Amino acid sequence: MDRKIFRLAIPNIISNITVPLIGLANIGIAGHLDSAKYIGAMSLGVTIFNMIYWNFSFLRMSTSGFTSQALGARNLTEATSVLLRSVIVSVSLGVLIILLQYPIGQFAFRFILSGEEIKGYVEAYFRICVWGSPAVLTMYAFNGWFIGMQNAKTPMFIAIFNNILNIGLNFTFVFGLGMNIEGIALGTLLSQIITLAVTVTVWSLKYGRLKKYLRYADLWNKVALRSFFKVNADVFVRTFLLTIVTGFFTFASSSMGDTLLAVNALLMEFFMLFSYFMDGFAYAGEALTGKFVGAGDRKNLKAMIRRLFFWGFLVNLVAVIAYSFFPGELISLLTDKAEVIRVAKSYTFWTVLIPITGFAAFLWDGVFIGATLSKEMRNTMIFASMMFFACYFVAVPLLGNNGLWLSFILYLGMRAFVQTVIARKRLKLI
Repeated sequence: MDRKIFRLAIPNIISNITVPLIGLANIGIAGHLDSAKYIGAMSLGVTIFNMIYWNFSFLRMSTSGFTSQALGARNLTEATSVLLRSVIVSVSLGVLIILLQYPIGQFAFRFILSGEEIKGYVEAYFRICVWGSPAVLTMYAFNGWFIGMQNAKTPMFIAIFNNILNIGLNFTFVFGLGMNIEGIALGTLLSQIITLAVTVTVWSLKYGRLKKYLRYADLWNKVALRSFFKVNADVFVRTFLLTIVTGFFTFASSSMGDTLLAVNALLMEFFMLFSYFMDGFAYAGEALTGKFVGAGDRKNLKAMIRRLFFWGFLVNLVAVIAYSFFPGELISLLTDKAEVIRVAKSYTFWTVLIPITGFAAFLWDGVFIGATLSKEMRNTMIFASMMFFACYFVAVPLLGNNGLWLSFILYLGMRAFVQTVIARKRLKLI
């Protein structure tokens, strides 16, 4: 069982770690242009797309859950239909984003408080990259399908290919052809389109034989479609609330002064670093849970969850040790500002609580996605979000920044607690 978990977890962890490399490389390229304003514009442009695409991550999650269940039931017709349904929905949503790019852009640009020059750079970046929306969302569908088919290596290699291609194209357009932020945007757009083309080619070579299982009557099966859209709607609500909480955390930090804003932004990187590793195990949980649920194999399902939490606990323990004994060293890797480092050290206690309270929530998310318990995920997030805001409005006036962190830790802990209760009652897994 451990081998099955790590065969899926390790490639996903590698894929997750490669994601921020594009952002770092693009910031580095922007940082060597003739104005420092390009750095801020690049960061804002990437943030806008992250906020847009993050809310469509349900395409990957639901596809993974349905595919793994179909595979476990040895229903290759349904497994193939899941991919095609997801691709159709992904392309449709991507085209919709393109059609609505003007109002979406105008809404996003209103939150940019920098000067008109930076806003103009952001708009130029947005107007080019938005054309890659269908490709980006379709990649969500393919990645979810690959994971559901117990194949984590293909998404890993595709992610590495995309990162190298993106960096190479951006470097060529900016330094080879003398373009500015438009060159970074164009390189990003082309890498997204080319990566999708490569992914489709890889799928045809590796899974093309599954085309014979495709039945168009099954593709539009009313029961399957109803379940597909219900799960997607639930996961969308869950992800939207996740975005609201994390976004509000940053917004609230900005009202506490520049130093605390910087401190909280740096300390949240501790959370992001932890999430890269835990998400890898969560993805393994998705694929294996769906497979065992589809096969009706409760014995192996229980064994897998026990081992999943065992390894998740060990990762949690490593994070707790690192955050407890080496906070200064970790913060110094992110900034050399003495005042920020000094203030940040007084809040590192909260970062130690992140893995303790949060690791189970990550793992249960994977199990729930694999079991397509979308309503339970949605309701858990609604409850945890309500607890976050209730705690925030009581604790922050009394405790300041400590109150904000208390609210976030409570939010993580409540997600884990409620999901554990649901798993005990709904699935009788523990």
